[in-house]
Amino acid sequence: MRILVFNAGSSSLKFGVFDLSDASVAKAQELLRGTLDRFSAEGCDLKLSGQAKRRAAPRDLAEATAHVPELLERAGLRGFDAIAHRIAHGGDRFDRATRLDPATLDQIRALTPLAPLHNPANLAAVQMAAQLWPDLPQWGVFDTAFHLTNPPRATTYAVPEAWRKAGLRRYGFHGTSHKYVALRAAEALQTPLRALRLVSLHLGNGASACAIAGGKSLDSSMGLTPLEGLVMGTRSGDVDPGLFGFLGRQMGLSIAQIEDALYRESGLLALTGQADMREVEARAAAGDAEAQLAINLYAYRARKYVGAYAAAMGGLDALVFTGGIGENSASMRRRICDGLEFLGLRLDDDLNATVTLDGRAAPQIQAHGARVAVIVTQTAEQLMIAQEVAQALRASAPPVARKMPVAVSARHVHLDRAAVDALFGPGYALTPARPLRQKGHWAAVERVSVEGPKGRLEHVAILGPLRPHTQVEVSRTDSFALGVDAPVRQSGDLAGAARIRLHGPAGSCDVHGLIVAARHIHMSTEDARAWGLQNGDMVDVTLDQTARGLTFTHVLLRVSDKATTEMHIDTDEANAAGIVGAVEGEITGDAQITHRHS
Repeated sequence: MRILVFNAGSSSLKFGVFDLSDASVAKAQELLRGTLDRFSAEGCDLKLSGQAKRRAAPRDLAEATAHVPELLERAGLRGFDAIAHRIAHGGDRFDRATRLDPATLDQIRALTPLAPLHNPANLAAVQMAAQLWPDLPQWGVFDTAFHLTNPPRATTYAVPEAWRKAGLRRYGFHGTSHKYVALRAAEALQTPLRALRLVSLHLGNGASACAIAGGKSLDSSMGLTPLEGLVMGTRSGDVDPGLFGFLGRQMGLSIAQIEDALYRESGLLALTGQADMREVEARAAAGDAEAQLAINLYAYRARKYVGAYAAAMGGLDALVFTGGIGENSASMRRRICDGLEFLGLRLDDDLNATVTLDGRAAPQIQAHGARVAVIVTQTAEQLMIAQEVAQALRASAPPVARKMPVAVSARHVHLDRAAVDALFGPGYALTPARPLRQKGHWAAVERVSVEGPKGRLEHVAILGPLRPHTQVEVSRTDSFALGVDAPVRQSGDLAGAARIRLHGPAGSCDVHGLIVAARHIHMSTEDARAWGLQNGDMVDVTLDQTARGLTFTHVLLRVSDKATTEMHIDTDEANAAGIVGAVEGEITGDAQITHRHS
């Protein structure tokens, strides 16, 4: 599945092409990434992945969007399945990727007063893309969606009820970025996201902080509009709302004039005459007092939010920096972290100064022994947008029947070389009797007996080829007959397995390898890809063709290029389902992901 993503911001156009043939974010291929920014009458800066920055002809956002097809054609990229757009403000209506039909676009336009710098740019990109690719579906992913989990105590303004009923509340933005970096931080820390308390700082021309607890957004520094919160390139961030009355009386300014100035003439631009932090830092280093004040104010405001959010969450496990400033300014990261030692947060100056972010890296830059991790990572809003649209497309597609044969595994053993020598004689070679469905596996002519303290099972099948360790698989009923409490385990997990004795024609041996095999599915890589599943997923499988149809839960997937898709259950489970003859099972619902942190 190939998705073209547009991220039209207030001062730049970013775009990307992603191949999401595999359902995994980790395996998504970024085929092209581009940015057009610093628009002027002479053109703009163009940066394409793998190429040096250069000047290009587009003078504004509309021309930049119209220029993208030429760039894609030069790169040999075509055949898209959908176009995905970042939409800044979705209000409380849009909590997921949404098809941009005329009715949806009308609802987004109605929200323009809440994001006057962003929604018009987003909608302009949608309109232009619809003209350039009229046959492709357009989808929107909303900055506000991730924050719709914020509790009322974080979203409610203490204002008259009539205002609140009219829709006055806090929303939060940069949600796609905060969601991605939270997932990336959990991977870097090798800890499930649900177990972490994070503060994500997205620091760029637009800037916001987000408190993330239990995998969900708890609070965000931006509010009703993207104006509240941190100091930004041209936006003020937090101000006293009383300034509207003050400026109206003292300077005769209208509400529209004040609002426009807060969006376009404030922030770093108002303090220094420059909206770009790189230029502000250069001026500060040269001794410019205004630039130095701007840097101190920027860092102070961010540090206040980190402390406040740590208090709101009852602690902090990691602080994550992202966005152009967060990723590239070691001095700003240093300034923000200074003074947070009381939280257990301390930087390593050498690590902070040598951050490299190639290959979606997420280096940790905290000092040794610090209680709070500090992580830097590139945001991947476009990747996250593409992934969410791809998931929506898969969900909207006609359902694929994910059916497979169900094989009943009677008691059997897998032997290692030492066990074969003990049971059948040194150097003995087992004789394959018939092949099994899994490639390279077979049932042997030879049989063994399995003896426990209470009973004995005769003529137990041997399955080949030989394994590194001997494993004996029985049903729960068999374990009672043997008088041994065998644990339920996945094949190969023999730590703590029960001890049992095997008998063969040449002798006996004791092994610590008796288990009740947990139900599982062997699945080919081709089927896993077609069904949107991965190795290690846990799924539910329904058997509705049997006399006592039931659903087996928590069935492990073992995906392999050599596998033939087939579910394995034991005789007790087959009896419970009333299986007689050949039956099929169907995977139902979504997979429970256990092999990667989420």
